[in-house]
Amino acid sequence: MSSSVILMLIASYFIVLISISYFTGKEDSNAAFFKANKSAPWYLVAFGMIGASLSGVTFISVPGLIGGQQFAYMQGVLGFFVGYFFIAFILLPIYYRMNVTSIYEYLEVRFGKVSYKTGAFFFLLSRVTGASFRLFLVALAMQYIVFESMGVPFWITVVFSILLIWVYTFKGGIKTIIFTDTLQTLTMLTAVGLAIFLINQQLEWTYLEFINSPTFKDKGKIFFFDDPNSQVYFWKYFIGGIFITIAMTGLDQDMMQKNLTCKNNREAQKNMISMSILLVIVNFAFLSLGALLFIYAEKFGISTPVVDGKIRTDLLFPEIAMNQNLGNALAVIFIIGLIAAAYSSADSALTSLTTSFSVDFLDLKNRPEEEQKPLRKKVHIYMSLVLAIVVIVFNYLDGNVVSNLFKFATFTYGPLLGLFSFGILTKRRIKDKYAWLIGIMSIAITYGITILPESIIGGYQFHWEILPINGTITFLGLLLISFQND
Repeated sequence: MSSSVILMLIASYFIVLISISYFTGKEDSNAAFFKANKSAPWYLVAFGMIGASLSGVTFISVPGLIGGQQFAYMQGVLGFFVGYFFIAFILLPIYYRMNVTSIYEYLEVRFGKVSYKTGAFFFLLSRVTGASFRLFLVALAMQYIVFESMGVPFWITVVFSILLIWVYTFKGGIKTIIFTDTLQTLTMLTAVGLAIFLINQQLEWTYLEFINSPTFKDKGKIFFFDDPNSQVYFWKYFIGGIFITIAMTGLDQDMMQKNLTCKNNREAQKNMISMSILLVIVNFAFLSLGALLFIYAEKFGISTPVVDGKIRTDLLFPEIAMNQNLGNALAVIFIIGLIAAAYSSADSALTSLTTSFSVDFLDLKNRPEEEQKPLRKKVHIYMSLVLAIVVIVFNYLDGNVVSNLFKFATFTYGPLLGLFSFGILTKRRIKDKYAWLIGIMSIAITYGITILPESIIGGYQFHWEILPINGTITFLGLLLISFQND
């Protein structure tokens, strides 16, 4: 497929998104930007959140995981499923009862201003990093597919991508994103379904024949109980998955801001439960696609792409879709799905970063009304620049994108997990001025644990369990600076 055709596809897709933005962004108010006037239908939010939860990381990297760990990722997905119930029945009622715009306002009410700023800071750090990793992955794939051959530098690809996001979110904010996420989720899931169908067709299988084949059984092992030291050990993945969901969804302004657009707590709970069920099915589909990609590559002698001397399993999907003569249909499907996957999470990340910085650090709600909207728009521009800079920096880092994303998140979301857990599970107050110090020390101690020499921990490999460990250390630190509430 020629570069001009790909650019036309991208342009067409964004014309649709900008059109949606035009109709949903007519009410250019902070209430619409931050909360969509609390009028979004729960089923629309639930479906759109699937795309935001999956993102370009799932679209490209999760299929690539098959090469190293088969279907072990599903163990974590089952943990995600359990974690969503904690969010639905513990966290959402708190947020709705307090009628918050930023979920970190809870920490101010519970502990004080320093804890509030500490929680918001760790969110900003976590979300900037997470959104940047996602954007980096997709920008890298777009560079590999089209822009490299045109001589376009990577940094221009990044700036162009973020500029497009800014164009369709700067007015409507979360109200626009509820609708664009629905379109993007539908597009992405359609792309995956059609990709599975077309590759199965090339292999002369139906989907059921593929699932029941000996080749699939060789790559489809889900449960790993034999080696507790391994990263894919069931209880590491499962328990880690529960806490990943609680922290990276329930304690994340980006994901919760969508939930807070529902009319009431009950509708938000419907959204969360239905989403948890759908995500199990969707993740299995992504892993099935990954198995198909590796089976196809082995059958036809296709090598895993190498970039800068590094094997990149997360580029196998674009390699097969774009360069292996499977027809324009699969190439078109891949491009549209990739764009949808990228922007379904990046646009909401930009909006939530704007919301958190405006509300949590600039105290937007207490400023004169005539200052609020201009200030919000300035923050939206600055956050776009921050994301662009961080994505460009990530181009010089090494390692699998999924692993890096979750590894970093286990450190930065740990203090959030500890703060909220302490607030919910105890009635004790804390010496608020030391909250930030506890968070920093928790991250430092947790990192120190992960780099312990083999003479102490043997062959143990840390995985997502780092998050609950980090949260526990924060919890214990808060206990040390706590006192009985009178």
